[in-house]
Amino acid sequence: MPSALQIEQLKIRLAGLSRHERGGRPEGFTLGMDRIDAYLEPGPCLYCLHDIHAEATADAVTANAFALGLASRATQDRPLVWVFQDSARQEAGGLHGPGLHELGLRPEGVLVVRVRDATALLAAGEEALRSGAVGAVLMSGWGEAKAITLTASRRLALAARAGGSTGFLVRAAAKSVPSAAETRWSVRAALSRGLEAGAPGRPAFVASLIRSRQGAAPAEWALEWDRENRAFCEPAMLSGRLVSVPVFRSTSARGNATGLRQTG
Repeated sequence: MPSALQIEQLKIRLAGLSRHERGGRPEGFTLGMDRIDAYLEPGPCLYCLHDIHAEATADAVTANAFALGLASRATQDRPLVWVFQDSARQEAGGLHGPGLHELGLRPEGVLVVRVRDATALLAAGEEALRSGAVGAVLMSGWGEAKAITLTASRRLALAARAGGSTGFLVRAAAKSVPSAAETRWSVRAALSRGLEAGAPGRPAFVASLIRSRQGAAPAEWALEWDRENRAFCEPAMLSGRLVSVPVFRSTSARGNATGLRQTG
């Protein structure tokens, strides 16, 4: 369990933020990419829990970047809490303020909480979700953990609803387990294509929707993150050609046909 002091410090930091008074029934938030938004309409729900899994251990950074993009879309311009498990930092790298800026986020709008293990990750995430002071809570875990159960996910979902916040639980180097999440995603890295004049390419992903409680069938998309608009977008064009991946495929037809390679 996290220490009482650790939770108390988190409460103090959250108390310094303005509480949010939400309106009526929450709708979904968009990803900013027309074809996905039309498919998911009304979109992944606000004030709910969403699960994001790294398809392979090497995709941990990619899964967190995808979740960060979702979270930034769901914050409704309110603060974001990022709870980071120590082992995730040790295995996949630590947080970097300039990197957040490069993703189009304001580092001062992100409250970072570092915790020791999965139990502390869940406790801090639940506290932040229930506080009513933040727009979204991103919880980055690592490895198998007995603490991450169906009951634990239900607690997070209830906390999100009570606090008017949206939760994103990221897991890497772990198997998928039953969850109360509204959507479940599997994410892997895609090959980033350079932009004009040799500019670095955008972060690129292949995101598979595994389950949606709102009824959307499983599907897979290739997409990139546009930092200027803080939105997901179609893969960049290069020399008049689209990247060699389909923008939509059934997950059952994924295989090797995507023409993508994983990047570390």
